[in-house]
Amino acid sequence: MNFLAHIYLSGDSLKIQIGNFIADSIKGKQFEDFDDEIQKGIRLHRAIDAYTDQHPIVQQSTERLKETQKRYAPVAVDIFYDHFLAKNWENYHQEPLESFVNNFYENIQQYHAILPSEVQYMLPYMIRQNWLYNYQKMKGIERVFEGMSQRTSFQSNLLNAPQDLQTHYQDFEQDFTLFFPELISFCKDFEKEI
Repeated sequence: MNFLAHIYLSGDSLKIQIGNFIADSIKGKQFEDFDDEIQKGIRLHRAIDAYTDQHPIVQQSTERLKETQKRYAPVAVDIFYDHFLAKNWENYHQEPLESFVNNFYENIQQYHAILPSEVQYMLPYMIRQNWLYNYQKMKGIERVFEGMSQRTSFQSNLLNAPQDLQTHYQDFEQDFTLFFPELISFCKDFEKEI
């Protein structure tokens, strides 16, 4: 799951959304430096990642990309799944996607001072290029992979990931459609526990 799914899966709590959004930039026990609700978001993010990585449907999606994307196959699948969430947003949320992402952009900026530096750096680009909304369009997906391919530590084939998506589009969409309700259910159960 990528940014849009993590925010969506946080429910209505802005602080849980923020924690879930920044979690990749928070290492180890650094999450203890944040207030309780943001900590919940960070823990939720980590639980989502663990659940997603071991799920057979996601592993099936990842396996489809092993030959072309190698070590970046799981990264590509995360973006693909955000594409299908954005594309089919009305099936999962009553608020229109544009309104949902604009509210998130506006609200998170109120917490700019507590965001990790790498998130502070990335956020203006995300807002200006409207990544979350544009995940629904192939052009938006292409732009995401262009940016990612410039930032990867190892040689990658991420520039060609949109072609992989188009080649197996129906298969990836079916995987997402089967998997996402299970993930939603997992998140609801996890939030009750924390």
